[in-house]
Amino acid sequence: MIYIDSLKSCNPTKEWKWTSYCHLFADSLDELHDFATRLGMKNEWAQFTKLPHYDLTAKRRAKALELGAQEVSMSWVKERLKAARSNKE
Repeated sequence: MIYIDSLKSCNPTKEWKWTSYCHLFADSLDELHDFATRLGMKNEWAQFTKLPHYDLTAKRRAKALELGAQEVSMSWVKERLKAARSNKE
């Protein structure tokens, strides 16, 4: 399953020119990379911080929803992070 959280506002930087973004998550890395590829993203854009994800612009977020991504809340994301930490211990 593919998941996205809500859009967050941000200030553009030299590296990131957009004013909002969200995160794309999945149940597995293969699903995550495959879906990101369908959105026109490169695998090297993945971020492997606490929970593997891609940052999406508002336009890519809309496309992800069209392609079937499920919108989730920040509390869901926090629960996933907590579960990921528990699995590593």
